[in-house]
Amino acid sequence: MRVNAFTKELRILKRSRFQELYRKGATFHNRHFVANLLETELLTSRIGITVSKKVGGAVTRNRIKRVVREYFRKNGRQFFENRDIHLIAKRTAAQLSNKEIFVSLDHFFQKIKASTDS
Repeated sequence: MRVNAFTKELRILKRSRFQELYRKGATFHNRHFVANLLETELLTSRIGITVSKKVGGAVTRNRIKRVVREYFRKNGRQFFENRDIHLIAKRTAAQLSNKEIFVSLDHFFQKIKASTDS
């Protein structure tokens, strides 16, 4: 298996976990995304991505999810350990290019890490 693969162990798949993150997790937001974070006993971070129909059609929603997964696959481990992250895209994310999504997520996760470390 590849080292940087985005396996099922790195994803949140259960609806009950998404609901728990919403109820108990710390919420952060920027212009394009909302994130709910909650510590876990796991040794790695996991991410769940939500892009509603309000953001755009299926092509747009799938592109945003694909870019977010790629960002998390490449950079997610450097920001968080043992946290579950539920990332929700806002409508404004649909107008961003792939590179702009990367930059927005980079700034967003740096902001979250700075506020959770203190």
